[in-house]
Amino acid sequence: MTEFWKKHSQEATVEEMMLDSNAQELTEHELPEILSLLPTVVDKDVLELGAGIGRYTCHLIGKAHHVTAVDFMEKFVEKNRENNKHLGNADFLQADVTQLNFPQKSFDLIFSNWLMMYLSDEELTVLAEKMLAWLRPGGHLFFRESCFHQSGDCKREFNPTHYRTPSHYNHLMTSAKWKDDKKAIGFDIVLTKTVQTYIKMKNNKNQVCWLLQRAQRDDDQQGGFTTFQQFLDNQQYTRRGILRYEKMFGAGYVSTGGPSTTKEFVDLLNLTPGQKVLDVGCGIGGGDFYMAKNFGVEVLGMDLSANMVEIACERAAKEKLPQVSFEVADATKRVFPEGTFDVVYSRDTILHIGDKLELFKHFYSWLKPGGKLLISDYCCGEKPWSPQFEEYVKQRGYILYTPKRYGQFLEEAGFTNVRADDRTEQFIQVIKSELEKADVIREEFIQEFSQEDYDAIVDGWTEKLQRCELGDQRWGLFYATKH
Repeated sequence: MTEFWKKHSQEATVEEMMLDSNAQELTEHELPEILSLLPTVVDKDVLELGAGIGRYTCHLIGKAHHVTAVDFMEKFVEKNRENNKHLGNADFLQADVTQLNFPQKSFDLIFSNWLMMYLSDEELTVLAEKMLAWLRPGGHLFFRESCFHQSGDCKREFNPTHYRTPSHYNHLMTSAKWKDDKKAIGFDIVLTKTVQTYIKMKNNKNQVCWLLQRAQRDDDQQGGFTTFQQFLDNQQYTRRGILRYEKMFGAGYVSTGGPSTTKEFVDLLNLTPGQKVLDVGCGIGGGDFYMAKNFGVEVLGMDLSANMVEIACERAAKEKLPQVSFEVADATKRVFPEGTFDVVYSRDTILHIGDKLELFKHFYSWLKPGGKLLISDYCCGEKPWSPQFEEYVKQRGYILYTPKRYGQFLEEAGFTNVRADDRTEQFIQVIKSELEKADVIREEFIQEFSQEDYDAIVDGWTEKLQRCELGDQRWGLFYATKH
């Protein structure tokens, strides 16, 4: 690694550091994009790892309480110090990150840009555990890496970089643990997304960034998985499971009614070209492509399942719709500036989220005045529920309310013109029609998947029907505006 970077730090230029002859222009567009994804650094203590010549250091120093900028190469550190020491409270250290040590709970944010890909899996695991110790409770880690293959056009005699997949990074980082007063601490994913500058300027989707948050681990995490996100990707929404759902719901869809309910519900929004839509729990993107194609809107789809987003991104490449983008994100932790979107849209997703009122307050803030909210979601009938339904809800980890209570939450969050429709009858008819479809495509389904997969789908839909007919399970459609 030393030999590699000695070759690429002779003049300590931005072109050398980025290994790209087009570094100046890339920086101009990329810097604001990356900085917009960070939590506030105002009055915070920041550790910048792999700071290079200070492309980002200068922007962090201006706002933070203190910045500790670390890099491996002496020439880069010297250039960073020379350019930025006058800006404020900062230390500039030459060090190998694998040998670094800081006191526990020293930093609010750890920032790194192109660093992890120069570490082995073992080194990265150890560093992740150290970073958990260095961060204060609720602190964040932001990092960005080249995945799959190299991006820069600089010639390299040899290349020691590890081009991991995003899912490999997800696994390594969310598996890291540290003990704080006998409590297990780990990283939760706030967001994972592709750097849009590289898509627009290089048609390159391999630049990926992460925002993680230090969080306490529960002893009874769902199904024995470290995080809820791991539960979704390894149990509820495996890639095979998603494609199985899609076969039932229709190409691009993993929510009730597929294209038919999507068209019906989207029509209620009166979308106009240029509007910005946030789709919370976007699945594999069918609804987002529909909105962009038919109404000319710009859509950001977010989902906590990395498997869902991976498939959505594969489909987006074929659809060639630049106004649709996707990110792996936790809606309860994601932050957007007030008044960012014209519409917040969500289909059968919020059943996974406990504090619905708090989430709806976020939605309200993210919407522009006059903005619209449209949600369909699993709901429940009045208690007591049947033992079977109790067990189903517990096994899935759902948090369900009656349609009426759901509507009240929206009003409490500040929304007006709230419509809370119990659409259970429509839900029942949709399930029946999907079961009829399953019968028609039975042979095709079994050939594509298996008899076991077919039986699992049919049994699941039949049980859904029974729960609805008993009155335990309900389905709600909610529409509201921000005054």
